[in-house]
Formats: sequence, structure tokens, C-alpha cells
Amino acid sequence: MKLLSIDELKSVKGIVYSKPHLWRLIRAGKFPKPIRLGENRIAFPEHEIDDFLKAKIVERDAKLEVA
Repeated sequence: MKLLSIDELKSVKGIVYSKPHLWRLIRAGKFPKPIRLGENRIAFPEHEIDDFLKAKIVERDAKLEVA
């Protein structure tokens, strides 16, 4: 399992949310929750981020079909 830091969300996956917005999405259940690796270190499982991005693509495509 590969883990991604917050910085890698941007550089590897192209997710450019600001940190405050990212935390709002996590609290609202709209973005995968990170796992705590240590007292000051978190990471996101890459497969959960990939699933999130795939769901966004499906959501986009569903809206295109309706239009």
C-alpha cells in the first residue's frame, strides 16, 4: 500500500485544494480521511484517493449525460 502526504496529493495526483478546504471536505465526509502515522504526521492511502478521483469522474460524466 502506498501512502501519500498532503504535498503529494498536489504533486502526484493533481489535487490542488488548500489545506483548510481539504480539512473541511474531510470533516464533511466528502474526502478520504487520512491515517495518523505519528504525532505530527498523516498520510492518505493512495487507493482511497484514486477511488475518490474515479467517483468524481463518474459524477462528471453522469451530469454530461443529463445535459
